[in-house]
Amino acid sequence: MTSGAVKLITAAVLAAGVGGAAAAQEYPFRDITTAVVWGAGGGTDSINRMIMAEMEKHLPVSINVINQTGGVAGSNGLVYVMNQPDDGYTLVGLSESNVTAAVQGGWDKKFDYWYPFIVGGSPDLISVPADSPYNTLEELVDAAKAEPGTIPAAASGAGSIHHLNLLAIQNGAGAEFLFVPYQGSAPGQEAAIAGEVQLVVTSLAEQAALIEGGQLKPLAMLTPDSAEIAGTTVPSAFDIYDGLDQYLPLMQAIGFAVHDSASDEVKGVLGEAFEQAIASDVVAEWAETNNYTVSGAYGGEAQEIFSTLESNFAYTLQELGATEVDPASLGIERP
Repeated sequence: MTSGAVKLITAAVLAAGVGGAAAAQEYPFRDITTAVVWGAGGGTDSINRMIMAEMEKHLPVSINVINQTGGVAGSNGLVYVMNQPDDGYTLVGLSESNVTAAVQGGWDKKFDYWYPFIVGGSPDLISVPADSPYNTLEELVDAAKAEPGTIPAAASGAGSIHHLNLLAIQNGAGAEFLFVPYQGSAPGQEAAIAGEVQLVVTSLAEQAALIEGGQLKPLAMLTPDSAEIAGTTVPSAFDIYDGLDQYLPLMQAIGFAVHDSASDEVKGVLGEAFEQAIASDVVAEWAETNNYTVSGAYGGEAQEIFSTLESNFAYTLQELGATEVDPASLGIERP
């Protein structure tokens, strides 16, 4: 046998040995990547960066957070992670808004494709630029009724919870705005501040600093309860317009997910790290500071929550004429 042949055999044996050793290692033995489907600086991005930093403390590896935006209702990020191996090394950072991707033609899966972890959420509200002539929701709605479809409104991407809340307000108040989609909450809020749009619908957590800094003026909460922010009481839209309870409230469920087909080992390791992170003082303090309510649901419990959201969102969009695909054809049952 030639020396060259010996080297080839030796290399093959070593490679097989390394591969076998890697396969035998417990999860995780290399860094994890979380691909957030919405833009940097938005609520989903911020909450994922916070929870991943806490989970890292209970894992032997780092978790790198990237943004994979675009598509319909975050479908680019969903498809990107779907096409990665289900080995737990690529997670998807998502929110309740992604449950509409399928009925809007962004992808062809029900949301039970994922095994989700819900960190929490924050209530939505309508705000306008600080120098806006509108000081109440009634003034804004009256202007929209006077000139239907002319007042530009930012509410993240089509099919997001913010978009659904905008549609609900339109339906409940009898007004029509000009929806301008943005790739995430942060760009939409920046557009409002810059005067590109005349109102923005995002969450209190995302708007709080801008309201406190005098850049946005809040008009109404899209929940049954009012809220205190920057020394001001923001009234509930429910107290202003009757019948909103037919469409609202639609609440956030922000977190991340792994393929449901991932192994029990992967789900168990992520679940344990998630539980420890959720129970930390860091998360509690972050939630209080940033106007979030912590959930902590994951696995089957979180899948039930997302299933309910998927059903409600899909058929709400269908009734509002904003779907491309019949929810029933995807196996999504009516709420």
